[in-house]
Amino acid sequence: MNFKFSIDRAVQQLLPVAEKNNIQTVWDRFKAQQPQCGFGKLGVCCRICWKGPCRVDPFGNGPQRGVCGADAHTIVARNLIRGIAAGAASHSDHGRHIAMALFEVGEGHASAYKIKDEAKLQQVAKRLGIKTDGKNLQQIAKEVATVSLDDFSRQNAKVPCQWAVSTMTKERAEKLSNLGVMPHNIDAAVAEIMSRTHVGCDADPVNILLGGLKGALADYTGMYLSTELSDVLFGTPQPSVTSANLGVIKENAINIAVHGHNPLLSEIVCDAALLLNDAAKKAGAAEGFNIVGICCTGTEVMMRHGVPLATNYLSQEMPILTGALDAMVVDVQCIMPSLGVIKECFHTELITTMPTTKIPGATHVEFTEEKAMDAAKQILELAIEAYQRRDPKRINIPQYKETAVVGFSAEAIIGALSKLNPEDPLKPLLDNIVNGNIQGIALFAGCNSTNVVQDQNFIEIAKRLAANNVLLLATGCGAGAFSKHGLMTQEATLKYAGEGLKAVLTAIGEANGLNGPLPLVLHMGSCVDNTRAISVAVAVAQKLGVDLNKLPLVVSAPETMSEKAMAIGTCAVSLGLTTHLGTIPQVTGSKVVTEILTDKLKDLVGGYFLVETDPEKAAEKLLSVIEEKRKGLNI
Repeated sequence: MNFKFSIDRAVQQLLPVAEKNNIQTVWDRFKAQQPQCGFGKLGVCCRICWKGPCRVDPFGNGPQRGVCGADAHTIVARNLIRGIAAGAASHSDHGRHIAMALFEVGEGHASAYKIKDEAKLQQVAKRLGIKTDGKNLQQIAKEVATVSLDDFSRQNAKVPCQWAVSTMTKERAEKLSNLGVMPHNIDAAVAEIMSRTHVGCDADPVNILLGGLKGALADYTGMYLSTELSDVLFGTPQPSVTSANLGVIKENAINIAVHGHNPLLSEIVCDAALLLNDAAKKAGAAEGFNIVGICCTGTEVMMRHGVPLATNYLSQEMPILTGALDAMVVDVQCIMPSLGVIKECFHTELITTMPTTKIPGATHVEFTEEKAMDAAKQILELAIEAYQRRDPKRINIPQYKETAVVGFSAEAIIGALSKLNPEDPLKPLLDNIVNGNIQGIALFAGCNSTNVVQDQNFIEIAKRLAANNVLLLATGCGAGAFSKHGLMTQEATLKYAGEGLKAVLTAIGEANGLNGPLPLVLHMGSCVDNTRAISVAVAVAQKLGVDLNKLPLVVSAPETMSEKAMAIGTCAVSLGLTTHLGTIPQVTGSKVVTEILTDKLKDLVGGYFLVETDPEKAAEKLLSVIEEKRKGLNI
């Protein structure tokens, strides 16, 4: 077995288990797909209508147009923005679900939920222009939910999405509106992409890509409201100490993994586990229930409750292979269908919960806000039954886990800075950017991909940037990689940070009573929480009186994979940020599209895609961008 699939030693320990039991993992399936379709890799295949599929010869020797006459540039652009539409639909559907839950709380119908951050509710209401005087929390919650839901349904195209324009710099909102890419309605932006890419519609690649920018900004809107309303319902994360990697699974506990991207059920599972912990002990589990996380649902409860993270996307099959995972509870997004097959080789109960995400072989427990606690209790009962089927001889838990300091919401970061300057919390950050102690800021986002060694590029790029005094933020599976490999600790700061960055992180940490620095990488949440970093960036930009594209701020997605990542990356570029991709996007079959994304977009919105698969070169290029931005600010 070739272990250069992942740098995660826990994964390396379990791959022989899969091989011995003739269980295919994601890496086996990737190998079986080789060689992958070259046309698909370049994005020059079209399956939009049934005259096809059509493929354009990238070398100019074969067909240069599909049956309908679409050339490579049109086909590639259409394929890309359809991916952006799917990503925007995924994030915004998450946001709609949260907004509807908040509405139900306002109506008094969802008894399992309550407003946990009243101050944030008031803050959100103010941002959305809602008057709160004389109103109780339920009334305010209902109005906030209603205004948020308007961003999904508004029919007046002259009124932009409120969650978009109210969270950007004025200059950025005006620029995007003038380009005609500011959405008025999330659902309409997604529907427009599907309509314009239908056979016989938009064939101008430039115009098509502008439609993609609008879809990405719809994604931004959905992400922003998802994060903010989740904080209202479940609490705004504050720093806490937890752990990550497969060693968080316990032999003497009933282990339940929560996996996916929607916190509505996982929050209640955590609550129910506390209530029913005696039942777990009565079943023979000395340590009761042990909730662990996978992917972004895991990150949500990690940020708010300190629940340990078992693993990130690509190695989601591994917890089952430990022989000690009793239940995996999934909601939506990034859930491998293979889980339904692999769990048949063990005692693990796979439980689906959403009507839009069912998997053959899984047990389905339907989730609704009204009966959330009932569903959670049923899930715990299934986990207890599975635990009693566990085979002790098959337990193989890798003893790898790392401490992780997590919970750096925008509010937490501002709060930490306020210990240095209560009157002007951003001043210490700005002063240290100006004096060069902090050269710039990098946000790591994105997925895992079998096209690269799991986690490796995240770690290598981060270490190089940190050594050059770049402040590091992370979300999603990127945050998972850093937490698993020990980069979210004070020790990592002392070991890897440049002297300037180390001094700043130490000053902030000591001012907050940590007796040492902040961790090297600040964990800002799940993939939907990228807007936490944007909110800090907007505050900095407004204080400096510049737009976002002027800041020494870059984005890196070393393992880009999903349609959501396509939307997030395009959103970052639309906001004016240079965005690194560590995997080759499926657009290189069109020189026009490639040139627009990596160069011409800079003239339109200030941001562009920087594609580099080599981590060393990627770090160098990102440092060059930061240096260029600093020169532009004369610092």
